[in-house]
Amino acid sequence: MTPPPPEASSASSSPGSGLARHLGLFGTTMAVMGGIIGAGIFINPYLVAERVHTCFLILSVWIAGGLVALLGGFIYAELAARLPVVGGQYAYLREALHPGVAFLYGWVLLLVIQTGGMAAVAVTFARYFLELTQWSINDSLIAAAALALLTAINCLGVRAGSRVQSAMTLIAIAAIGVLELFSFLRSGPSQISFHPLLDQPPSLNLALAFGSAMTPVLFAYGGWQTSSFLGGEVRDPRKTLPRGLVFGVLGVIAVYTSVNFVYVRALSPVGLAGTTTPASVVMRGALGPRGAALIAAGIAFSAFGFLGQSILTAPRVYFAMAEDRVFFRSVAWVHPRTRVPVIAIALQGVWAILIALTGTYAQVVNYVVAMDSLFFGLTAVCLLLLRRRNTASFPASTDYRVPGHPWTTLLFIIAEWLVVISTFARDPLRSSIGLGIALAGLPVYFFWRAKSRETSAA
Repeated sequence: MTPPPPEASSASSSPGSGLARHLGLFGTTMAVMGGIIGAGIFINPYLVAERVHTCFLILSVWIAGGLVALLGGFIYAELAARLPVVGGQYAYLREALHPGVAFLYGWVLLLVIQTGGMAAVAVTFARYFLELTQWSINDSLIAAAALALLTAINCLGVRAGSRVQSAMTLIAIAAIGVLELFSFLRSGPSQISFHPLLDQPPSLNLALAFGSAMTPVLFAYGGWQTSSFLGGEVRDPRKTLPRGLVFGVLGVIAVYTSVNFVYVRALSPVGLAGTTTPASVVMRGALGPRGAALIAAGIAFSAFGFLGQSILTAPRVYFAMAEDRVFFRSVAWVHPRTRVPVIAIALQGVWAILIALTGTYAQVVNYVVAMDSLFFGLTAVCLLLLRRRNTASFPASTDYRVPGHPWTTLLFIIAEWLVVISTFARDPLRSSIGLGIALAGLPVYFFWRAKSRETSAA
């Protein structure tokens, strides 16, 4: 692979980048969990139940998806220990593969992956917020207001953004705990029946169904990687960031598996497959309308916390791109008092608001599902390459190493790229549009590289 130019490999990791290391283990762990736990776990498990039809298989899919996410957490933890710098995944791709690959990741992240996902979650928050308040306001306006508020909070400093995000994540976990508690106390007899092969004997069709069910599960577990963007703002990052990644993913596996156990226990696999709002159905059955209102509030807080995490983390990628001189130089500006990249944060916020107001978020998210998994796999390839290097910049040994490497790393790469293949097979048009958006960044990258060389020559 072509090595990065000298200025690209050091810019974002220099002590003079201006960002302050304020995040400890708790804030980092909450950033991991907040990046994963969104409104989807309250709403979308029916997709899994539609594809596999027994309690055993439903819970097995969620556990398997969690294990893949944990493998990803292990991989990113070692990468974070080797390169505890601003930009996280962007920096790993830049150093191990090529600055152009890293730029394409940042390009797609800004245009669609992060901002499109933020807009979609903001609209979800708005709909549940309006259900609670009964206000007669367009949900897109509430979504835009939420995005603007969280953008402003994160411009006040990484501590302010982290505290809001941590509080919302804890409230979302508490809402799940309340759901589980009242389901056991107030629901009827258990619908659990562990007969794994009762209606789906071992076959190729069962394997395909299990793989199909893994796709929405892996999407539900997605988001843990964004905490790596904060590498330049974590205290003692070589130890804190790996621990936060692993603790956070393990916490989410426990939350997701337990809440799905509650769903199938209260509703049965058939009942779970038949509702798009299982959390509301379970709580309404346990506590009546009050239960439905309570879980609606929990979903709103969960969505708000996810937004807070998204706005907290991803701007550090755009900051790193600007530091590498492949993006607008002003995006690397750090406020002298708050010590955060306010222009990068504002740029992301404004773009997400525009997507929310125009109602294009659903299409945008669909475009980049395959691209997200493609870059996950490429980032894991970075670990294989960095392990082979033994230089001052990339030491052969670190405080953290992936268990079972290289086999576990290869397993993660295969799992993510199978998602890419299945997404292209299932929705070739939107997947191809996502690939087109990514490749459209190539001429932009070469333009910025040429401009950077001209500036250096001058």
